[in-house]
Amino acid sequence: MTDRTFPLASSRSRSTVMSRFRTHPGAVVGAITLLIIVLAVIVGPVIWGIDPAATDVPARNQGPSVAHPLGTDQLGRDLLAGILIGGRVSLLVGFVAMALSVLVGCLVGVAAGMFRWLDAPLMRLTDLFLALPLLPLLLVAIMLWRDTLRAQLGPETGVFILLVAVIGLTSWMQTARVVRGEVLTLREREFVIAATALGAGPFAMIRRHILPNIASPIMVSATLGVGYAILTESALSFLGLGFPSDVPTWGRMLFDGTNYMTLTPARVIWPGLAISLTVLSVNYIGDGLRDALDPRRVRRR
Repeated sequence: MTDRTFPLASSRSRSTVMSRFRTHPGAVVGAITLLIIVLAVIVGPVIWGIDPAATDVPARNQGPSVAHPLGTDQLGRDLLAGILIGGRVSLLVGFVAMALSVLVGCLVGVAAGMFRWLDAPLMRLTDLFLALPLLPLLLVAIMLWRDTLRAQLGPETGVFILLVAVIGLTSWMQTARVVRGEVLTLREREFVIAATALGAGPFAMIRRHILPNIASPIMVSATLGVGYAILTESALSFLGLGFPSDVPTWGRMLFDGTNYMTLTPARVIWPGLAISLTVLSVNYIGDGLRDALDPRRVRRR
């Protein structure tokens, strides 16, 4: 039982992970940038205090000014207020869709790794999802169920649930493969074999021995999943298949600003920059976590 390891179980191991994480410059910058973005979209609308839906037609299509630091749109709505409020929606979709994707991926991966009779069917299902053209599948799913959910749950809630569901249920495959590989490796470790010999059931084994030891790849997969979900939501909103026009998201603002690019380039620059910075930040955080949580990984400087 001495071979049992828990990557994040002690304060000493947590401090070691943090020290390794801090040696990754990109991860540190990404974490600071993401923290600033999250604080801005949470606290910013309260401080700025301008309603993103408030129109001022005489001030339409203006460039940056003191009253409107990022300019206005074709209806005179403040772009800064729209960026801040739209960030809440985009980040919420990203984090919730990531949570759903990681949950499904972990369930499939653990089941495939622990139960031999489920391994082949679940992996063939994973291969099937990997072979599907995801963007057309997303478009078809949204076109089929968008109007129904909007009528039953409201335009905002219905579209939010639909986007989270379609993004999360079409992005779990990589997590499932990684988790399955880790579980298959852990099954051959001495502490798992000893626990099996002592009569531990499969579900107790998963809860007490498997899940604590696969926390590292799950955390890395989760950080990378946030960026994918934000990009997917932005792409769908850019195609006009996301939230309605009165709900600002970064992707929706890009879609609305394409017809005014030559008149006010800021309409597409600022939401595009917000998407890029957020996705780059979470990708660098995931890269840093992968290095920090894997003691066998030696980074060459």
